[in-house]
Amino acid sequence: MRHTYPITVAGLKRDLPICKVSDELYIGAFVVFGDAELTVACARELLKLVPADSYDYMLTAEAKGIPLIHEMARQSGAKKYILLRKGAKVYMPDPLHVEDQSITTAGTQKLYMGRDDADLIRGKRVLLVDDVISTGGSMQAMEALVNLAGGSVTGRIAVLAEGGAQNRNDIKYLAPLPMFNADGTVKG
Repeated sequence: MRHTYPITVAGLKRDLPICKVSDELYIGAFVVFGDAELTVACARELLKLVPADSYDYMLTAEAKGIPLIHEMARQSGAKKYILLRKGAKVYMPDPLHVEDQSITTAGTQKLYMGRDDADLIRGKRVLLVDDVISTGGSMQAMEALVNLAGGSVTGRIAVLAEGGAQNRNDIKYLAPLPMFNADGTVKG
């Protein structure tokens, strides 16, 4: 029997499948891919969390942040946003990179930013965007790349804050998401 967790985010109800991360940890899988209604609603509500004049660029890491930040840019009229990649691409001149540890990815991964994007954000204010913040590892890696490029992080937003991330005062988010036990009950 597959357990789900009912959640309302950005005014929309969804049932998140509860997925195993380890024997002791299960999470509610929040995926915006393919859910255009949810992506549009979350982007609208995230834009309300931060003043438009508090940042010059929005930045996210692939992959689940892509539809979200794209829709945020479309709704806000932003002409450019920054996307960090999980692998260096041939079109990325002289890329910068940092290592990242995420609970949904096995092992250590790297995040890359092309020198062209790094030059663009040097001396600029950057808003970090993510779908779910849990341990904060991905957010920390994004911030490290912004710092390497000479930019400054002026805000951190996410659709959901999972587990202990709900207690952070440096992140704004739309809804909390608990962590779970194997039987689908909320972890205490």
